[in-house]
Formats: sequence, structure tokens, C-alpha cells
Amino acid sequence: MNPILLIGQKGQVAWELQRALLPFGPVITVGRESEPAVDLACADTFVPLLRKIRPRLIVNAAAYTAVDQAEEEPELAEKINAIAPGILAEEAKRLGAGLIHYSTDYVFSGEAGKPYRETDPVAPQGVYGRTKLAGERAIQAAGASHWILRTAWVYGARGRNFLLTMLRLMRERERIGVVADQTGSPTWSRLIAEATAQMLARDRMTIESHSGIYHLTCAGQTHWHGFAAAIRRRAIELDLLPQEAARVDPIATRDYPTAARRPGYSVLDTRRLTDTFAIHLPHWERALDLCLEDLASCRPFQ
Repeated sequence: MNPILLIGQKGQVAWELQRALLPFGPVITVGRESEPAVDLACADTFVPLLRKIRPRLIVNAAAYTAVDQAEEEPELAEKINAIAPGILAEEAKRLGAGLIHYSTDYVFSGEAGKPYRETDPVAPQGVYGRTKLAGERAIQAAGASHWILRTAWVYGARGRNFLLTMLRLMRERERIGVVADQTGSPTWSRLIAEATAQMLARDRMTIESHSGIYHLTCAGQTHWHGFAAAIRRRAIELDLLPQEAARVDPIATRDYPTAARRPGYSVLDTRRLTDTFAIHLPHWERALDLCLEDLASCRPFQ
């Protein structure tokens, strides 16, 4: 049986996918620290590998995700987020393989008043969003069978993310200022991986029949301050944080300037995912509870 090729070893979603994809057959996981090393900025590191192992499915969970740094490194971000996905799609087409690729809410302007649908106009506001959108379009142009899964506000028990940053800062400081005028849907990386596996199971690995873009986030919405406050409350209950953990104060975006503009509104409409695959992720608060309970049972936060 031809393997599944998973690109991205240490990312939040890639880590969870390594387990979620196992029921579908052999999985080869590659990244910049694998052997052989795969760097999406250099096609010479992955095109020969694709042609050698001839995967039946390519899952690209790697990306240039340093949103602010992308403003200083637009060429590198373009190579990884825009050019590489297009090459992967071309190779998938050549091999008769399917391609699953993860994208972002940053393809939208963030100025909407209701959840974004897959067909809504796109208008990225920075290098990161523009390069991710270019990657989506390159995949579509290649003609390979594909799922482009847009997600947002991703967190998990590994890597660098808002949840782990908040847990650390709440132990180190007395008070923390967190933005309260940006709205989105926090989404646990494990649920993204499990939903991907459910899609594959329901479609019997035949991506072609439902090729396209899908929004994949937890239900509900909040702002970063609300997310941080929920993390603090539940982490204290689970003894992941002491009772005297740092208080969380609401601040405005203008009080926390960044190199890249953040979308003010990032909520994604997931009805297409539900209608097509009968998949509906839980409310973000329930997902956070499950993630923190998992952290508490596996390893106390250090």
C-alpha cells in the first residue's frame, strides 16, 4: 500500500495528525529535522522524495506562521506558503494522489460582521495572509484533488501558541494585558487532526468527490481576553496554575502594536463542513476544557 506523506513534524497540527492518520495505513512524516530533511522553501528537498515514495495522499501541515516576521521575510514566506503548495499540488496531480492543505482566517480582511463563508471575498491584510491565499490559489490551479482546510486561533499542548504562552505568563507575572477587540474561535489542534481523519473515513480516502475549501474551527466565538480568562479559570481548577496566577486585563489592539495587522473579526462559518461530512466541532470552551484536562492528566505544566 502506498503511504501517506505528512509534511510537518513538530507543528501543533502535524503532531496530532501523526496519530490521527495511522488507521489509514503507513504514514511517512517529514520535516526540516527528518532524514531526509524536507524544507518547503527548497523544492529539491521534497520533489524527489515524492516521486520516490509515490504517496497516495499528501498532507501538508507545514507553513511559515510567524505572522509579524513575515513582514520582514516576505520572500521566504512566499516560498513556503505560496510556491511550495503549488508544487505539491502539481506533483499530487502527476502521481494521482490527493492533497490536504491547511490554511487560515488571515485570507480575509477581518472587517465582516458575520462568520465568513468559503465563498466570501478574500482580502488579506499582510504578508502572511497574502502568501497563504496565494498557496490556496496555486493548489486550485494545479487541478489535483484537494481539501484546503481553513482554520483559526489554533492552540495545543505542544509548540508555540497562545495557550502555552498564557500558562507561562500567568505563572511569571502579576497582571497580563490581553487584547479584547479581536474576535475568533479558539480551536484545539487535536480536533483539527481528528476532523481531518473523520473526513477521510467518511470519504473513504477519495478526496476527489468533495474537492474544495472547507472552514474548520470550533463552534462559538470570543476575544483573546475572554480566551485568556477561560484558560486562567480552568487551569486553576485543574491545579495547572496557582490560585494567585496573574490577573488578565482587557486592552485594545492599539495598545499592543504589532508589525502585521491582525483581523478584527476571524469567525469562520463551518456549515459547509457539517453539510458535506456531518462533522461539527464542539464549542471552543468545551474543547479548551478537554485540552487542559489532557494536559493535567499527562504532565503538569512546567
